[in-house]
Amino acid sequence: MKPQTQPREFFLDSVRAYLMLLGIPFHISLIYSSHIWAVNSATPSEGLTIFNDVIHAFRMQVFFVISGYFSYMLYERYERHQWLKVRLERVAIPLATAFPLITLPQLFFLAYFTDKFSNWSTLDFYQKLNITVWELVSHLWFLLTLVILTSLSFYLFRALKENKNSRILNVIRDADSLGKISILFLFFGLIYAAFNRSLFLFAPQLLSNGAFNFIVMQTLFYLPFFFIGACTYKFASLKSMFLKPSVPACVVSILLFAAYMFNQHVNTPQLYSMEIDAIITSLLGILMVNVVFSFSHYVLNFQSPIITYLVNASLFVYLIHHPLTLIYGAFITPLIASDWVGFWLGLVFVFGIAFVLYEIHKHFPLLRFLFSGKWQFMKKENGDGLAQANRQQTER
Repeated sequence: MKPQTQPREFFLDSVRAYLMLLGIPFHISLIYSSHIWAVNSATPSEGLTIFNDVIHAFRMQVFFVISGYFSYMLYERYERHQWLKVRLERVAIPLATAFPLITLPQLFFLAYFTDKFSNWSTLDFYQKLNITVWELVSHLWFLLTLVILTSLSFYLFRALKENKNSRILNVIRDADSLGKISILFLFFGLIYAAFNRSLFLFAPQLLSNGAFNFIVMQTLFYLPFFFIGACTYKFASLKSMFLKPSVPACVVSILLFAAYMFNQHVNTPQLYSMEIDAIITSLLGILMVNVVFSFSHYVLNFQSPIITYLVNASLFVYLIHHPLTLIYGAFITPLIASDWVGFWLGLVFVFGIAFVLYEIHKHFPLLRFLFSGKWQFMKKENGDGLAQANRQQTER
């Protein structure tokens, strides 16, 4: 492994942790939104629906850009096969752990304490199997997508590192404005939309197939964001572009948020709502990389013990929050008349229990390994503990 030569960019650690933890208010607001979920409040809140839509419109696109950035950073430091081993351990082990410990119990909870599977006895074998896949993967889909993207990047990153003369690489390398990168992602969105429409017309059953969606559709959509994140580390000009505040990017993002919400709540699949969604979120995602990066670089680019703690805790807290949110929605939400009061109490309930469980799990080396993919040894001396925390934060 090569020594790290580039200074730590603390704002990216902060953004990644916050985007991960933002999944908790996203799912709690989903209870109180007009979107149909496993558990919903009696009366949806328009404000919380908008809040939920805003989070959903850009969060994971920016997250995968950052994931690609850090993945390629480690690719530059490790030998290729060692890099693949390290990266897969970091994502595949928590994914495999969460199936039996989180989503399987969650599946039984939904079956026995909600109405989600009220028609289970009328379903055929394929329908039952498909629903089981959807529910077992559930909020773990991003880890599955990272496993697939990491495996693909074993080959893609080699071309990037060797700076091979490919058309896409040349376009990215030579892009001198955010507008050119946005056009590239608009093009990606159009390709994805065309593929989605073809499936809708000729193989609609695939669009409702859980395994196909998680393995194929999610991978295809987030691959450009993951790869542009790697290119952001590789090409200084691209990184500078994302770090430079852009008023047009902010204005266009606001317009795209409005278009996204209109498409979500008014449009229909027959009028190309799924395809329009792909185009909007592709373009919005890359513009929000500029908005998020430039803002966070200005206000969050500093080292903080709190941020280090949140970075280390964010994956575990995210993994465990989903069943906690369902428990809250099933048992506590019906007791609270106000949606906003329920939302804030839900944040306290889920965050509070999740962080308590995180502190408990740190005392068991096996659990720390299973939920992080690496052995973490607690140090008695504060200095050693800080050094270990810094190493853990660096080698992701």
